[in-house]
This record gives sequence, structure tokens and C-alpha cells, in this order.
Amino acid sequence: MSVVVVGIEHEQAPLDVLERVTMSDAEVAKALRMLRSWQNVQEAVVLSTCLRTEVYAVVDRFHDAVDQVRELFVRAGALSEAEVEDHTTVRFDDDVAMHLFSVASGLESAVLGEGEVLGQVRRAWELAHEERASGPVLAELFRHAVRTGKRVRSETAIARGTTSFSHAAIELAEQHRPGGLAGAQVTVVGAGEIGSGVVRALADLPEARRPAQVLVANRNPERARQLAASTPAGLGASGVGIDELHRVIASADAVFTALEASSHVVSAEALADAGRRERGVLVVDLGMPRNIEPAASGVPGVTLLDMDDLRSAVTRAVDERRAEAERAAGVVSEELVRYRAASRERGAAPVIGALRGRIESLRTAELERHRQQLEELGPGASEQVDAVTRAVLAKVLHEPSVVLKETSGTSRGERLVEALRALFDL
Repeated sequence: MSVVVVGIEHEQAPLDVLERVTMSDAEVAKALRMLRSWQNVQEAVVLSTCLRTEVYAVVDRFHDAVDQVRELFVRAGALSEAEVEDHTTVRFDDDVAMHLFSVASGLESAVLGEGEVLGQVRRAWELAHEERASGPVLAELFRHAVRTGKRVRSETAIARGTTSFSHAAIELAEQHRPGGLAGAQVTVVGAGEIGSGVVRALADLPEARRPAQVLVANRNPERARQLAASTPAGLGASGVGIDELHRVIASADAVFTALEASSHVVSAEALADAGRRERGVLVVDLGMPRNIEPAASGVPGVTLLDMDDLRSAVTRAVDERRAEAERAAGVVSEELVRYRAASRERGAAPVIGALRGRIESLRTAELERHRQQLEELGPGASEQVDAVTRAVLAKVLHEPSVVLKETSGTSRGERLVEALRALFDL
């Protein structure tokens, strides 16, 4: 068996391809059910964020698995086979752990050290567990990845400063709107993880730079109101249902969208009234797929920014945290060594235990069969023979046990395990 990850990620794919394969929780659950139905796939986890969609799997046949997952992307994104093949990244075995640990640590993010991705990694694992798609191999891999992400953020300064999409989006908006967001009417569409992060980032602004009012629009208006109520009173936040979206956008100076939707939520026409305002309207689209109709960029008075603009902006800040990134990479390397060692022991333990159990059952059976003869040798003879045979077998099994532990997880280790299972019927 092999552990493989097949993915489409922001460094290799354009935004229009990324958004087409981005999956909601419901779509992830559906994909997991499909993966479970494939005989070649033993375990699976789907990680889908705004900048990557990846399938982690334990498979019997590596090349078949890669082809199957690519076909899943073709169906999910209505993409051509050529598009998927051109933008797919494939990793296997040790590279899978290194990649996932780096992702969880924020080292593979457009915003270096961003915090949202750690929760997304944990959520992907939880969804796979709920769908019974994840097994012991991927459970331990993702558990260790989350632990690594936490350690990186506690032991390095990579998470200091602007390390979330939400805060980066606020900084980008301030740069593109004359006078920043001070005194502005701001509408935030979506009360999920990123939408909530945008509201918190607005609340974190110094008072002199804060907007005058923040309106949160969400499908569930109660959740929007709860999010608004959690902010400082001075922010003037309130929540409304998505049915009032066009009304609140018409009076907005700035709009941030971060809604999970399969199609555009805001049309170019809906932004026309806001564009007619004296200073126009700034729109930052953080949705994946995009929430704003692309034609909105051509509406007079509308300044439209999306994830591509955000990626370009944060790239300039990467060098400032390069030293911390190197320290974080060191932590990831240490955790990778620990994970590999633990994996070797876990992989070898069952067959070593089975081998010792089989040998011990043969030993005790033979002692029982010769118990009468041993008793005729005199008092204590049975105990002495028992101790001697136990010691001999322990020494005989010591070297095979060590080799199995050292080679577990490698192709040689797999061959040795299969040989032992065949020879001893384990």
C-alpha cells in the first residue's frame, strides 16, 4: 500500500481552475463517499480550502489512484482532462507527510504563517472521520499534522503580524481606498470562518482607522446577528439576512464577500448603485468559487479585488518573515522524523506481535506435550526448561524484530512482512 496526495493548489493553478474544484462540506462528503466506493482506495481525506483542493489516500495501486482522483477533479470542476493533468500535483509516501505538515504550519499558504489553514486541516480530518473514510494511517498523519501546526505557531514568530487572509484583505482594502476604511460603511457577506475573520480584523483596527458601521449579511440571519454582537460596541455592527444583501450593498463604501456558494452571489448590476456614490465602492471577493460576477470590474465606480490580488499583495511581505519560516521549517523537519519513527514502530508492531504470539504458542504446546517426561527428570525441571526455551526464543526473535521496526514503511519492510506472513501463516 502507498500513501498519496493528489491536489490542485494555488502555486500551480490559476484562480479559475482553483475555484472550480473548491468543494463545500457537502461536496467533500459526497467526494469521500465516492472515494470509499473504489476498491483501490483504503482510506481518504479531502482538504479543500480557498487555495487548494487535495485528496489524501491510502491506496493499493499508486498509478490507478492518481488517474481516479484526476477523474474526480474533472467531474467536480467540469474541467477537461488536459486542464486537470496540467495543474495537478502528485506526492507519495514520505513527501505526503512533509507536505501536509508544511500546509498545517502555514508554510504553503499565500499568506505565510496564516492561521485559518490549521482549522481547515482539522476540519478535513473530522469530515473524513464522520464519513468513515479515514482509517488509522490517515488519522495519525492528520493528528500529527495538527500537532505540528500548533507547535510551529507556539515556538516561532511566523504567526505574528498579518498572517490571515482576513487581516491581509483589510490591509489590501485600506491600500486601495483613499482614506482607508475610517468612517466607511462596510458590508461583510458571509459569517463563516473567513467572514468572521474579516469582522474580527475590522474590530482589531485602531479606533482612528475603524469603519463607522459594519453590516454582516448571511443566509442564517441569527448567525450574522451573533457575529455582530460579538464585536466592540464602537464598531456599530449589525446582522441581516442574505435577502437584504442588495439593499445594504447599495449604501456600502466597501464590501467583503466570503460566502460558500456554487455560483455568483452579487451581480454586476447589483453594484451599480454603490458605484455611483461619490467615492464609489471597493469590493474584495474572498469567496471560492468567486462570489462577485467578474463583469463587476467594468462597472463605473466599482473597484474589484479578488484572491489573485491578495496573493500578489502578500507575496511582498514574505521576505519579512523568511527567517521565521526557516525556523518553522526546522520544526516541521523535527516532527517529520518523529512521525516516521512512530510510523515504523506502528507498522511493525502488529506483525512482530503476531510472530511472537505464534512462536510462543508453539513453545507452550510442546512443553505441555512433554510435561510428563519433564516431571520424571525431577523437581523444578519443567520450570527450568520453560525459562531456557523462553530465553532462547527471545534471542532468536530479537534481530528479526529490530529489522522489521527499522524497515517498516519501506518497500523492503513490506517484502519482509509479506514473507513472514506467508511463512508463519500470520
